[in-house]
Amino acid sequence: MSFFVAYHPSYIHAVPENHRFPMEKYGLIYQQLQYEGLMEPDEFLVPDSIDLKHVKQVHAENYLDKLLNLNCSPREQRVSGFVHNPDLINRELRIMEGTRMCAEAVINGGMALNIAGGTHHAFTDRGEGFCLLNDQAIAAKWLLSEGLFRRILIVDLDVHQGNGTAEIFTQTPEVFTFSMHGGANYPIHKEQSDRDIDLETYTTDKTYLETLKTELNQVLEGFQPDFLFYQCGVDILESDKLGKLKVTQNGIRQRDAFVLNSAKERNIPIVCSMGGGYSKEVRDIVNAHMHVFRLGHQLFSR
Repeated sequence: MSFFVAYHPSYIHAVPENHRFPMEKYGLIYQQLQYEGLMEPDEFLVPDSIDLKHVKQVHAENYLDKLLNLNCSPREQRVSGFVHNPDLINRELRIMEGTRMCAEAVINGGMALNIAGGTHHAFTDRGEGFCLLNDQAIAAKWLLSEGLFRRILIVDLDVHQGNGTAEIFTQTPEVFTFSMHGGANYPIHKEQSDRDIDLETYTTDKTYLETLKTELNQVLEGFQPDFLFYQCGVDILESDKLGKLKVTQNGIRQRDAFVLNSAKERNIPIVCSMGGGYSKEVRDIVNAHMHVFRLGHQLFSR
């Protein structure tokens, strides 16, 4: 099998009560995968805490020490989105390992998905926007340091720019950062990715998909990646409270199908992290996320 999914109960249970929505989506996705027969309980990758040496390849040691010792200031905690506690920090370390495990699982090809992750607002030396550490950056650095791949593409299709990821890889030509996001959305100050596409408010399926196919095809042909990370946030959905775009459930399904097929056709291993999703109804969030799992299972489980 070349289709893998990582999950740990701490993805939801370690989150403070006032942040359980929309974090509850992680447990619901885990249940839905089993309900639809896409995964058996014993087939999931179960991450432990990541080896800190991998984290230190990306994040400043003094920042990591502050996280581990709960020494971030009240302001730093507010900016990160969470009040810090030991369970929350341990959860973050498991999410990092989940994405690294996914990358390790597909080094010989295939697709893996971390039910959490996509923490693209975490910078080298600070956290923002419910992101304390950057899972795809850590996994990408691990792949490079092990000499497993030479050209890594990070495709970030969350409605918010992957500002932390862009900052981390500013001086790393082996990693190409591609972010297509709402131009009028958070963060107000955008970092510079290798390729940024600012979408107009209320962009619909047709414009969204046409833009994605044109822009991403150019990057794939020009950069010629041998590994792909996909941040597949669903806050582009028309029902999202924060998104400001007008993409439908079918538009998200077509988006995911295009990215996954692009990787499959080029024999590029792909790792997905879920990213954001803030629709009023949690079932809309879960259904939007499930498109990438269903499509991935169809394409890569045989």
